[in-house]
Amino acid sequence: MKNQRHVARARAAAVGVAAGVLLAGCGAANESVPAGGAAPSAGGTALSGTISGAGASSQQAAMQAWIAGFTGSNPDATVNYDPAGSGAGRTQFLSGGVAFAGSDAYLKVDELTEAQRRCGGDVVEVPAYVSPIAVVYNLQGVTDLQLSPATVAGIFLGKITEWNAPEIAADNPGKTLPDQAVIPVHRSDDSGTTQNFTDYLNKAAPDIWTAKATGTWPVQGGEAAQGTSGVIGAVQGGNGTVGYADESQAGSLGKALIKVGDAYTGPTAEAAANVLAESTRVEGRGDSSFAFDLNRTTTAAGTYPIVLVSYQIACSKYPDAAQAALVKGFLTYTTSADGQQAAAKAAGSAPLSDELRTQITPAVTGITAGA
Repeated sequence: MKNQRHVARARAAAVGVAAGVLLAGCGAANESVPAGGAAPSAGGTALSGTISGAGASSQQAAMQAWIAGFTGSNPDATVNYDPAGSGAGRTQFLSGGVAFAGSDAYLKVDELTEAQRRCGGDVVEVPAYVSPIAVVYNLQGVTDLQLSPATVAGIFLGKITEWNAPEIAADNPGKTLPDQAVIPVHRSDDSGTTQNFTDYLNKAAPDIWTAKATGTWPVQGGEAAQGTSGVIGAVQGGNGTVGYADESQAGSLGKALIKVGDAYTGPTAEAAANVLAESTRVEGRGDSSFAFDLNRTTTAAGTYPIVLVSYQIACSKYPDAAQAALVKGFLTYTTSADGQQAAAKAAGSAPLSDELRTQITPAVTGITAGA
């Protein structure tokens, strides 16, 4: 499978976001196990012990559902997850501080090399959650806001400063827009959501947003907030505010329709999955890495290009057999049909296709103990 281009026909899956550390052990067994089957264990025997992970804050609802399902079938197992942000999760994983990481961006080349050193071999990097990133807004009296890529870029660059600016008015014919300041809100932490959002801006509006994709916000001005919950809170607490966040966390905030081709499309799981189906697997990263180069410039109807694919990152082998079994069991569950349905129900994500699951399963079930 090495050096082979893969067109993803995936409708992908989920990880979780929380305001603090997500902790599940015997207590999580009180939550319901997802319908359709129990979480897997090793050889039919319930697993025990503790593993910790850290990373993407976009994954809260899904991670809570996964932990509940997994520990419901393995009541002596505990899974801790700190939603400190994708960058912090990758850093903790590379240093050996956690057994696995959640990240809304795949490992950079230098990080992949460092991870291989930490793991003493191959790195498992599999998509577990696909979700649209919504451009959320709080603007009294305005619903069904439409924005073109160039307008989104201008807003977050700070070049479009009033809600009745000509650029926004052109995207919203017939709508009454207030003479009110635009207050953009961005992430203050190193974030995979920011990485994906800036990648979209650079590819969809390159003449306006010239900065390359980055996990740290590259523009001065606007408001900064920690984590997904911080951005949602800042947008909710203002008027005229606009930000970007995982759609599953948007709640009652307005969610802009984004221009794709000649039409405007909303941030739904189905529309996000359609973009993944057009995207290609990144070559040259090893058989157990399933990183995708997302198609941000699609013009196909019913697609939504501002998406994140959240990965679970682990070692292919661990020095401790119990830890290896727990990581393997937990990732097997999160990427299983039952785990994917649990995430879809809890977070509105797009479940992984059977085809993609068949491809990534050997990388997950190959996790083992070894020096």
